[in-house]
Parts: sequence; C-alpha cells; structure tokens
Amino acid sequence: MKRALMTIAFLIAAVPAAHAQSMPAAYQQVLTTLGKTGDYAGNVLKVNIPRNDLSVTVAGVKTPTAFGFGGWLGMTKGTGGLDVMMGDLVLTQDEVNPVMSALLDHGFDVTALHNHFMWDEPRIFFLHVHGRGTPADLARRVTPALDLIGKGAAQPSGAPAAASASSLDTATITQIVGVKGMESGPVYKITIGRDDLHVMDMGAAINARMGLSTWAAFVGTNRNAAIAGDVAMLASEVTPVLKALRKNGLDVVAIHQHMTTTNPTIYFLHYWGTGPADKLATGFKAAVDQLGRGSAARR
Repeated sequence: MKRALMTIAFLIAAVPAAHAQSMPAAYQQVLTTLGKTGDYAGNVLKVNIPRNDLSVTVAGVKTPTAFGFGGWLGMTKGTGGLDVMMGDLVLTQDEVNPVMSALLDHGFDVTALHNHFMWDEPRIFFLHVHGRGTPADLARRVTPALDLIGKGAAQPSGAPAAASASSLDTATITQIVGVKGMESGPVYKITIGRDDLHVMDMGAAINARMGLSTWAAFVGTNRNAAIAGDVAMLASEVTPVLKALRKNGLDVVAIHQHMTTTNPTIYFLHYWGTGPADKLATGFKAAVDQLGRGSAARR
C-alpha cells in the first residue's frame, strides 16, 4: 500500500505543470527567423519541427506525425545571460550526415543519433542537438541545418494520412496510467515529466519541456492499437524498466543518452508494441512504476 501511494504521488507530481506565459520578444523573433510555430511555457520556448512531409509505416502500421515524428528545439535561460538550446531532429537516413555537418560547422554539439523504431519505412533517425548562445544567435546558427530537412531528392512518395479523431477509449487508458494525456488527431499521447529529478546543464534547469520526460503515444482502436514511447531513467532504473516492458510484451528498440554533460546521467529507452489498447497501457504503467523509487531519484 505504501509503495502504491508513493507511485500515485509520483504520477500526480509528474504531470507537466507548465502554464502558458507571455512570450518574450526575443523568443518571438526566434520563431520568425526560423519560420516555425511554437509556444512558451515553463520558461521554455518550444519550437515545432514536425515531419508532415513523410509517410511512415512501422511494421506495416500507418503512423501519423504525432505518433513520434515531431522534431523540436527548446530554449531556456542558462548562466551568463545566455540560453541553452536542446532539440531532437527527425531525419531520413540521407539527411543525417548533411544535417549533422551543418550543426557541427555552426558550433553545435551533436549528443545522440539513434532510432526510435524497428521495421519503419522509410528508415527514420533522431538526432539530438545541444548549443549555447543568445536566442538570436542560436536561431541564426541552426537555420542552415533546418533548411536541409525535407528538401532532399530522395523523399518517400505518398501523402501522409489525414488526421482524424481518435477511436481509442482514452478514459480507460488515462485510468490505467494515472495521468491524463492529450489528443492530436488519431493519436493519444501521455507525457510524464521527471520532476523528481534535479538536472542542470550549463545553469539551465532541464525539465519535461526540455526533453526530460517519459511518454507514450497510442494510435488505432481499442482492440488493435499501437504504442510507442520514450522512458527517461537513472542508471539504476534501466534494468527494472527493461524487465517491466519485456514482461508485458513490449519491444525495446533503443537505449541511449540525449545529453552528455548532465549529472546525474539520464538514459532514454524507446519501445514499441501492438495489441489491445488497455494491455499496452498496462505495460507502459508497469514501466512507469519502476521510476522514482530510489533515494537517488529525489531532489
């Protein structure tokens, strides 16, 4: 009972608490420079870089952009009056090295390159970027890399499927997981921030909007759904989470880091599965229950 109460308390605390804020002029200029949409909350500017140009299937399942192909950049204040920028860019395999070179040539660090899926068509890779500077400087320097995305000749054919309302019983999924998600067309996504961890990078607090989160995206029907997501873990949590996912029939497709200079070190695990939506939600919940148990996870 005590463990169950601790888990419930963790989940309640983990719901993202960021509220919309008035966007600073410097961040509004970033969006203008990049020609992107975004929002400002929790002291973080989030820039949207969705791959709406791609038509992706995973193990033969049609997967909309919101299922896991929405790239992003986040900016927040660090030390010395400068901003820290982190992001996750969604790239086809022919885009990976040109985009990486453009980032490195303009003073950014590339901190991870990995897959989120197996059996995806076309092959999709996720590249994590890290940088520091003024908002205007960061926007100017990252533009050459962003300009390479979606512009290659080897783009997959076929228009993405139009978004439609979800046919999932989202209330049941929410009840199982214990955290309310958000609907984006046919996708229901639950995001759980690791607010139990105190992670800093160059003076900037790394929170859920900067990428320190665990999430699950659901698509399909109640009887035949797919799940994909990411689990943010301490080193001591990796094996318990792996066991929970595998015990519940979910496939692990990647284990890696997103950041190279943080203390404690955070590991990220991507998973995938198909089946009844309630069974998939139960598997995700089993993994979430492994997080935040140790004393090292507390502030």
